[in-house]
Amino acid sequence: MALKGNLRDFTITQLLNLINLAHKTGTLIIEGPSDTAFVSFRDGKLAFSQMGKTDNGLAAILYRAKKISRSQLKTIKARAPHMSDKELGLLLINANYLSQEDILASIQSEFVTTLNRLFTWVEGLFRFESDVLPPDGKITMRIALENIIIEGSRQLRELEQLQDELPSLDIALKFTDRPGTNLKNVNLSVEEWRVVSYISPKNTLRQIARTAKLSDLEIRRVVYGLLQAGLVELVRAEIVQPQVPPRQFTTLPIEEKEEQRSLVNRIIHRIRSL
Repeated sequence: MALKGNLRDFTITQLLNLINLAHKTGTLIIEGPSDTAFVSFRDGKLAFSQMGKTDNGLAAILYRAKKISRSQLKTIKARAPHMSDKELGLLLINANYLSQEDILASIQSEFVTTLNRLFTWVEGLFRFESDVLPPDGKITMRIALENIIIEGSRQLRELEQLQDELPSLDIALKFTDRPGTNLKNVNLSVEEWRVVSYISPKNTLRQIARTAKLSDLEIRRVVYGLLQAGLVELVRAEIVQPQVPPRQFTTLPIEEKEEQRSLVNRIIHRIRSL
C-alpha cells in the first residue's frame, strides 16, 4: 500500500477508514508542525501509537495512568533499564503488583488517546509503511477503529465550532481587571492551570499550545472556558524578541499534590503583581 500525502488533502478520518476497510498492516507516520506521530496497525486494527519522543515504555505509560508513583517509575528505570515491556509486564503480574487487566487497560487508553489527538491535526505530511510494526519487546493491542473514528469525528465538529469562536491562535490573553475575580475560588483542571501560568500579552495562544503540548482543539477548549468564566480577555500579541524566553517554558511539576499547591501559589502571586 503506497500511501503518502498531505493532511490538507487527506484527513486522519479518511486515512483510518482506508486502513480499516483494507485490513492493512503497517505503520502510519505523520509529521505535524510541532511533533511526529507513529501509529501501527495489524489487519486494520490499532496495534500501537506513540507521539514524537514521548517515553512510550510500559513504566511511563503506567505512571501516566496513575498505576505507579513517580518514585516507583524511577526505581523501575534504575533497576531494569534494559527490560522489555513484555518482560516488565510479566514481572509486575507475577509479583501480584498489577493485574493483566490493569496493564492492558492502561496501554489501550494511552494508544487511543494518542490517536485521538491526531484528529485535530489539519497540517502535516504522512506516509504508510506496509508491514512495519513495533519491536517484538513492545506490547501491542488489537483495537477496533470504528469507535475511534466516531469519537474523532465528534472532535472535528467541536474544533470547527471553537474555530468560529477563536479563529486565530496568533493572539494573546491577559487577565481581566474585573473586581472580585480570584483564582483561589475557581476550580481549574491541571491542563487549565498550565495554560493560565503562561498567560501574558507576550505569549500567543499558538506558543502556549506548543509549550504545553496541547492540540489546536485542546488550547481552544481551555481558552474558550476561561473566556466564558470572565477570567481572561483577548488582546493583540506584543511583538518582542524573543517573544517567549526559553526559561519560561519548563515542564510544570504538577503531578504531586505538594508541587501543585506550590504552582497555584506562584500563579496567584504573579497575578496579584500584575
